[in-house]
Amino acid sequence: MSAETSSIVTRFAPSPTGFLHIGGARTALFNWLYARHHGGRFRLRIEDTDRKRSTPEAIRAILDGLEWLGLDWDGEVVYQSERAGRHAESARALLAEGRAYRCYCTPEELAEMRAEARAQGRAKLYDGRWRDRDPAEAPPGVQPVIRLKAPQEGETVIDDLVQGPVTVANAQLDDMVLLRADGTPTYMLSVVVDDHDMEVSHVIRGDDHLTNAFRQGQLYQALGWTPPAFAHIPLIHGADGAKLSKRHGALGVEAYRDLGYLPEALRNYLLRLGWSHGDDEIISTAQAVEWFDLDAVGRGAARFDFTKLESVNGHYMREAEDARLLDLVRPRLEAKTGRRLDDAALDRLARGMAGLKGRAKTLEELAENAAFYAAERPLPLTPKAAKLLGDEAPVVLGRLLARLQDQEDWNEAALEARVRDFAEAEGLKLGKVAQPLRAALTGSNASPGIFEVMGVLGRAESLARIGDRAAG
Repeated sequence: MSAETSSIVTRFAPSPTGFLHIGGARTALFNWLYARHHGGRFRLRIEDTDRKRSTPEAIRAILDGLEWLGLDWDGEVVYQSERAGRHAESARALLAEGRAYRCYCTPEELAEMRAEARAQGRAKLYDGRWRDRDPAEAPPGVQPVIRLKAPQEGETVIDDLVQGPVTVANAQLDDMVLLRADGTPTYMLSVVVDDHDMEVSHVIRGDDHLTNAFRQGQLYQALGWTPPAFAHIPLIHGADGAKLSKRHGALGVEAYRDLGYLPEALRNYLLRLGWSHGDDEIISTAQAVEWFDLDAVGRGAARFDFTKLESVNGHYMREAEDARLLDLVRPRLEAKTGRRLDDAALDRLARGMAGLKGRAKTLEELAENAAFYAAERPLPLTPKAAKLLGDEAPVVLGRLLARLQDQEDWNEAALEARVRDFAEAEGLKLGKVAQPLRAALTGSNASPGIFEVMGVLGRAESLARIGDRAAG
């Protein structure tokens, strides 16, 4: 590993004020892939300085979501709230060096200042009135904040690895607050100090943070630290091009798990939201690690599309091992039936999984389709199945049952031959036999091939289910 690649450190730094949303999951994925591609480290920092809104449940949801997605982090989790002393120490060092100052503006003065600036269309809301003023002039009873003495002339340039060079005139930027009046550090200060101390080399995040990069760049300069490389990724929009909302799929990662998506499918789908490798759509994690770099991240907003996600998930469902899918659908089926599945049901599900998984796009759909293998007799009927079992169907099934009683070779080919012979002898089209047979065996009008189903159910169960619906 070269010194250049081994020194690469990325980080994911969510605020635990809610679930791990889909945009955050993609940001985490891109950081993880960049670190793994370059043989570097991927760090996790929980930005829990908002103590009122940060909850242990939200922290747990973030950790669980990352673990489910398979995004393992290096080292211990860093909790920002535990480092407040270090953050404040950095601000006081800047104060001692004359790179920061105490500001004694009252809340009323600040409100008046902002209103005036907005009325005049100025981006700079604070006028710097305490920048060079003697603290001896401070009004009594006002606890000061500490502000950065930011450069007032020239430009701040971010050579962004996704957006390209982005520039802002320093005259447009305020002297930002580093420490509040109660001594607590601000987000901007905490982020810069933490990224420096964690040796973060690349900050990869949503482009809604681009304006923060200008202020953070100034703070790095004031502290005498080398800033990281910045890469600001366009946000995710809905399929209609509007800002992503819950109706588009802006759900927590745990919701996608509950909806029945596989983690490798969601990883693959998120990877393609804003990054590409030629026309490749299905990209394994190993390939993603090999291919991922920031030069293939697009500058335009990606569009979230549930239909495409389902298609990708369907691919991974077909590729998944039958035993794994059984483990994943078992709790769903037990929740639906309210009972533990017995060994016979589990055996039928295991033997039927190969024929089921190609027909389902999610685990939830797979569980729905597989339910008839685990069902207890007599099977409940869907309305369409009940219709198929009307009229002469029970009589036909009764005669078929008699023909099947002595069937010794209970395999797909032999069963198909016997049922076809029966239909021909009865002067019926195959569908007139197969459709009522499907309804009797599955309780539905749709299933894998009916002779496959009979083979999976086995002789005894098949005959018993046909008998439940046959007229003697």
